[in-house]
Amino acid sequence: MSLPLLHRKPDSGLGNIRSSPADPTRNIDWVLLFTQGVLSVIGCFVVFASSRNRVPADPFYYTTRQVIFTIIAAFVMFAVMSIDYQFWKERARVLYGVTIIALVLLKLMSQASGRDLITFELGPINVQPQEFAKVTVLIALAAYLSQERSEELSYPRFLGGLMVVGAPALLTLIQPDMGSASMLAVLAMGVMLVAGAKPKYIALITFLSIVSVVAAFVTRIVNEYQIERLRVFLDPDTINPELQDAAFQVRNSIRAVGNGGMFGQGWLQGPLTAEGYIPVMWADFPFAAVAEEFGFVGGAALLSLFALAIFRIWRIMMLSRDLFGMYLCAGVCSMLLFQVFQNVGMTVGIMPVTGLPLPFISYGGSGQLTWFIMFGLVQSVHMRRMR
Repeated sequence: MSLPLLHRKPDSGLGNIRSSPADPTRNIDWVLLFTQGVLSVIGCFVVFASSRNRVPADPFYYTTRQVIFTIIAAFVMFAVMSIDYQFWKERARVLYGVTIIALVLLKLMSQASGRDLITFELGPINVQPQEFAKVTVLIALAAYLSQERSEELSYPRFLGGLMVVGAPALLTLIQPDMGSASMLAVLAMGVMLVAGAKPKYIALITFLSIVSVVAAFVTRIVNEYQIERLRVFLDPDTINPELQDAAFQVRNSIRAVGNGGMFGQGWLQGPLTAEGYIPVMWADFPFAAVAEEFGFVGGAALLSLFALAIFRIWRIMMLSRDLFGMYLCAGVCSMLLFQVFQNVGMTVGIMPVTGLPLPFISYGGSGQLTWFIMFGLVQSVHMRRMR
């Protein structure tokens, strides 16, 4: 028997959406979102501290641009969050094709101009297709591997996934952009490991990556300054005059970290950070600025935020309702872990300098937008896990 009309609960016009546990807006990972926001704000302060004396006419030049990049990236991220992540699976081939075309076009432009270009120069904006390739290749690989539903990744499927990643990775390596190419290799290993690849398959990816890098150095595909960086890493105490510029940057980065001590020199008080002893510090070595001004405690706090973000992404991966969402999270998690380790590692001298930025902290529009998009995909997986 139905209730009398007067005793029925008034209809709000929204049905039972607000009361449904599957409502995407009720399933945002606020911890991850807050952590990402804190990292982005810290990044803007770090960019200001390390770049304020580089443009005498405008000490806020790089900071203003970074804030604008972050705001635009935030709007794009929320747009990605509002879309069911399955939408991207259906368009994986198109996105992948556009990426290949962009990378080929960039290489052709490099050859035509006689310069090694890694960006499309669109007036005041430089667009790096290698950054966005991390997103599109991740989507393509996750879509491809999710077609096979088994606990162990078959060898034919593994080879197919290797080819999906191999083509853009090779095009990125010959740009030359060794850092971004290494990120695609890490992406492949992370996703395939979660997909059930055997250890020998992962060893094969590692071997092929090493062989590719060695071949790039032997054939001089990479830039001379990249060769210098590797030589400095292999011989940190080099006295070779030709390598002094590359060694100077790394040595001062290590000095800045040590100069911070336990609690740091204080906000805007780091001499190496303020005086420009580390070229392009705001893009390549922002962790050195954090360590010098806030010491071991500040550096540990920053790394703890990254650790929290990685944990939350891993948690979302385990909660995913399907393989595609799981693989998306696995790729983002592995790339974030590696890129943080690589950037901090080159700052303290335990990894070679590759130019990989510190996510959310380093200056750069393409990198900021890419990481916001990837975190938006992760949030979309979490928001729709109960459907």
